[in-house]
Amino acid sequence: MKTDIQIQKDVMEELKWDPSLNAAEIGVTVKNGIVTLSGQVNSYAKKMAAEKDVKKISGVKAVAEDIQLRVFPSFQKSDSEIAEAVLNALKWNSSIQEEKIKIKVENGVVQLEGEVEWEYQRTNVKSTIENLTGVKSVLNLITIKPKLTASGVHQKIIEALYRSATVDAENIIVQTIGSKVVLSGKVRSLAEKEDAELAAWNAPGVISVENDLRI
Repeated sequence: MKTDIQIQKDVMEELKWDPSLNAAEIGVTVKNGIVTLSGQVNSYAKKMAAEKDVKKISGVKAVAEDIQLRVFPSFQKSDSEIAEAVLNALKWNSSIQEEKIKIKVENGVVQLEGEVEWEYQRTNVKSTIENLTGVKSVLNLITIKPKLTASGVHQKIIEALYRSATVDAENIIVQTIGSKVVLSGKVRSLAEKEDAELAAWNAPGVISVENDLRI
């Protein structure tokens, strides 16, 4: 089992390896496998990138993300300008029906509401706008309302896990209760835990996933 010092070292190296980040801007502390990130960055996308990098590291049990967003005056945008940019970004995304998404912007925080058929669409909406200038954070309240039933969903999830290069399917137990999926077993990292959950969400007819995987 990794020590907190080794996890901290690995996280710092991973942040340095990411070309989108300036690792000197981000502080890293670790206690009992819980990583706390601090410091300041100039975009919401960088906050998310740092968090994603940490989750790749084995031994990390949880991430406390306390990075502050500092937007330079030249990049400041009004809420109406951000809302317009969000609408335009959604229109250009072919996987999203923008008329089904409601947008609210307040002090640079974008709130999303509406319905989509698939989890990948819900995730895609958020990733489409988090790189936009002026966005400080994204609150994704979009719900999933699938047209398809959950018939055969268990086998589809099992097959997806075995196809994944980042997931050790042998150590994951999948249970389906109607349109709900419960994942249990053991994984090597937070990133693997999230990848397994994403595989479950991507199955047709799934409307909820309970992720009980242990690291």
